[in-house]
Amino acid sequence: MDGLMQSYPLTLPPVLDRAERMYADRQLVTATATGVERTTYGEWAGLVRRLGSAFESLGLSERARIGTFAWNTARHLALYWAAPCSGRVLHTLNIRLFPEQLTFVVNHAEDEVIFVDRSLLPLLWPLVPTFATVRHIVVMDDGAPAEIPDDPRIVHFADLLAGAAPMRYRIEDENLAAAMCYTSGTTGNPKGVLYSHRSLYLHSLSIMTEQVMAIRQSDVVLPIVPMFHANAWGLAQAPVMSGAALVLPGPRMQPGPLAELIESERVTLAAGVPTIWMAALPMLEGRDLSSLRLIVCGGSAVPTALSEAYRAKLGLPITQAWGMTETSPLGSMNNLPPELAGRPEEELAEIRSRQGYPPVGVDVRIVEPDTTDELPWDDEVTGELQVRGPWIASAYYRGDGAEQFTADGWLRTGDVAAVDRSGSIRLVDRTKDLIKTGGEWISSVDLENHLMAHPAVAEAAVIGVAHPKWQERPLACVVLAAGATATKEELIEFLTPRVAKWWLPDDVVFIDEVPKTSVGKFSKKDLRTRFAGYTLPTG
Repeated sequence: MDGLMQSYPLTLPPVLDRAERMYADRQLVTATATGVERTTYGEWAGLVRRLGSAFESLGLSERARIGTFAWNTARHLALYWAAPCSGRVLHTLNIRLFPEQLTFVVNHAEDEVIFVDRSLLPLLWPLVPTFATVRHIVVMDDGAPAEIPDDPRIVHFADLLAGAAPMRYRIEDENLAAAMCYTSGTTGNPKGVLYSHRSLYLHSLSIMTEQVMAIRQSDVVLPIVPMFHANAWGLAQAPVMSGAALVLPGPRMQPGPLAELIESERVTLAAGVPTIWMAALPMLEGRDLSSLRLIVCGGSAVPTALSEAYRAKLGLPITQAWGMTETSPLGSMNNLPPELAGRPEEELAEIRSRQGYPPVGVDVRIVEPDTTDELPWDDEVTGELQVRGPWIASAYYRGDGAEQFTADGWLRTGDVAAVDRSGSIRLVDRTKDLIKTGGEWISSVDLENHLMAHPAVAEAAVIGVAHPKWQERPLACVVLAAGATATKEELIEFLTPRVAKWWLPDDVVFIDEVPKTSVGKFSKKDLRTRFAGYTLPTG
């Protein structure tokens, strides 16, 4: 027997309609190089509707991929909605990709147009001749003095919108592609992840639940995570769905301006990667942060020392989130359950270092590598973490990377994890970053967390280096805090009571900076290249 419920497609246009009607006066703030621009959801929704007509005037195909090369701004947010609501596909381009990678993803997606902030045009324009399908470059003037070439492919955003009439949107098929992001977290060329209207709708509802971020009308949300990274962590959709105010940092992504925005705009929820929160802490001390209720951190594991520093100095620890571009990206959130209240802070600090609990809609399992043999949730046995759910990719665009998906429909995350009885995930390492020594595995993440708990250490990354006897041994690459000093012997002594003796790094090298990927993660690939052939003292 079938249920007698209406068939209501889970698509984005009704969400836009609702925001326009119910939250018309809600604030939408964009930081600029000289100050802030303020608008409302009502005015912003008008821009979203006019963009639909603008797409038509550009002659874009019905399912065109629309590229963006832009900061976190209200204009970029409008494109986030106008592209899918018009039946097209938003394709956010990472401004930090290598030129060859950027050319690859534009051509692979077959973008027809790219919307670019004027301040970023000098990065994009030299590559335009390598784009095979791009017919228009729409320049959004953000006040930067960058020269705009006299070229027929250039269209000025203001001119494009000048004669555009508001458009009503309707999408009947909830499985229609809405947006795409490319992930560089796999081997080979970046892989395209295609989100549907349905997946974005359900992902947003999940973010609004108490078990995740509990985003609501009273919130003021600051997405520090770039809008070109992993679907903006869902923070381009969930606040619009819930009616929360948004503060968008534009090009002002430095710790000082971000701290000013959190205080001046009375931000309640802010989200970014660990490197941002490391740099921001000194800028946040001494400010009125009484509005702030949640600091979300993802992209890579949050060092316990960093979270505890926030708790000690600001009274609010960092909350870990885990996910991937392939998971939209919400996979888990470490909101502690009520039964843990009153536990000693040392115990809670360790618990907060975990990646947390999958929300309703995300199934997780840990398995023996290259099998579907599920392992127990006892927090001791580790295996490859695999996930499935309605906002998790079932394949990559054009069938690339099929090996990342199991025959029984799970995504292979590439993470090694343990899960406790209550479902809390503890990542041990990335599969490719584990260090195999004498047939046993060492977690580079655990070593890094312990090293970064040392007061003299600002950053630490641990990689495996070839060893003639043990196959690999750990090499610690350490960045000292400004004005601090430490020796290899001091750091090894600090680690000794904290890890097994055979885990201790065979050497420590001091470097000026840990290289970062295009999304702000430690780039161990670059470190492995840099230290290829390095001879350990024990080698």
